[in-house]
Amino acid sequence: MTDLVETTDGDFSWMLGGPPSRSDLVLPPGGVDAPATLVIVRAIHAAAREAGRPGAWMMVAGGEIVGLCGAVRPPDEPGVMEIGYGVAPARRRRGHAARAVAAMVAAARADPAMTAVTAVTAEDNAASHGVLVRNGFSRTGRDVHDEDGRVILWRLDLA
Repeated sequence: MTDLVETTDGDFSWMLGGPPSRSDLVLPPGGVDAPATLVIVRAIHAAAREAGRPGAWMMVAGGEIVGLCGAVRPPDEPGVMEIGYGVAPARRRRGHAARAVAAMVAAARADPAMTAVTAVTAEDNAASHGVLVRNGFSRTGRDVHDEDGRVILWRLDLA
């Protein structure tokens, strides 16, 4: 079982080497993700929180943070939520991402304002492609991003 727990700024500080923010959770061997990635996700979460909505969650299994996931609502696409996720290298290939994506899709379905969920994956990330296909997403195109290179665009219509 993978639970989603809203991430606080203190949690990000802890994941980046600061003092522990929670006594009920532990970090995985090697950490949750690369520091540069954590800094980016922390900034996205801060912006979402300032806008009054959650932006990032920790994937928690057995009292351990096994990854992070998040959702944003692009301002130019009303009713659409874009999701992202990453699992700690030491905890990959155990179904955590698939369960987290399923939980984010369920949250979107519960919101009557949501019409679709989108995602972007690196072209060579077959594991992420499988996670999205298992959750009902379809490929909608390709693009090239400055930070990720060649990517695949995904969409799940909720209607």
